[in-house]
Amino acid sequence: MPREDVNPASLNEASGFSHITIARGSRLVFFAGIVALDKKWRVIGEGDLAEQTKAAMRNLELAMKEVGVGWNDIVRRTIYTLEPTEWEVIADAIDEVTQGAPHPAQSVVGVSNLALPELLIEVECTASID
Repeated sequence: MPREDVNPASLNEASGFSHITIARGSRLVFFAGIVALDKKWRVIGEGDLAEQTKAAMRNLELAMKEVGVGWNDIVRRTIYTLEPTEWEVIADAIDEVTQGAPHPAQSVVGVSNLALPELLIEVECTASID
């Protein structure tokens, strides 16, 4: 396995993320912030955090496939969102797209704006591959 997730019993339960991810691969792949836009720059799921999260994750999956990266190769995920307290909605939407793949080390960062006013979430990842 290209990564090992560690969740120390001495810390709070990790729900929708891992406290620590150890990368096992030899190359790092950095994915820019991915949002819920279609190829014509139209926002997918306007006003709906769950739908935008799923669309962003599907777009990320397209980028991952382009370079041969799978969900288990993702070692770090940063989520920028206008709704950071809705982490359960975000985690459920991610689980739907990733089909329950283990969650890497992750941060959820509350922001006041993203690139377009209709966007609610942006997902940035790092993968480690052989």
